[in-house]
Amino acid sequence: MTDRAAGFQRARSAEQRELRREAILDAAARLLIEMPVSDVSLRELSRRVGLSKTNVVRYFETREAVFFELLNRSLGKWIEELPGDLASADPSSAEAVTDALARSLARRTLLCNLLSALGSELERNISVESARDFKLAHIRLLDSLAALLHRHLPALAPAAARELVSVTVVCTAGLWPFAHPSATVAIAQQDPALANTQVDFPSRLGRLLHLAATGLLVLPGTKA
Repeated sequence: MTDRAAGFQRARSAEQRELRREAILDAAARLLIEMPVSDVSLRELSRRVGLSKTNVVRYFETREAVFFELLNRSLGKWIEELPGDLASADPSSAEAVTDALARSLARRTLLCNLLSALGSELERNISVESARDFKLAHIRLLDSLAALLHRHLPALAPAAARELVSVTVVCTAGLWPFAHPSATVAIAQQDPALANTQVDFPSRLGRLLHLAATGLLVLPGTKA
């Protein structure tokens, strides 16, 4: 494949290499608007960005590495913006905080898509080094999220806030695909007998997080 995109001559400087990385990440994010993670191949990503597959691999060893970078960037951006979404939530009300948390997360489609694919797909075709690098960066972000939740829900001990973050990730991964079914399933769910199978993601996630937070508040050693 010929590297045909304008300005994509061989990257020689650090700035040029960073621009190349950003172009690859932007192309991957756009692809995820059109198709699920499972359908995005390294070949298709290379085609969209206008580079050969060999050149893309110079920056990201696998498509999973691209998605890891996107996931952590999206998670970091959400954590930066989350204080504004939580600002109006009453810190004495676990329900208010978890509802605001769920609704804030629901607006981050890219993040939710990638979280839902993380354990089932993205962590399958990677090297030990890639897994370690991703998870070390990821856990630092999740620790930052836990610290933020502890500030907005001070009744929870720091360890309990970290557990609530874990529940948030797992529930997002489980609920998101059911809240965004295939076209065939969505049509089938229009049957009144199947109305209860439809998943409203922010409402269901908020409910589950409220239940988790309520339980954590009464468990020994988890209340601040």
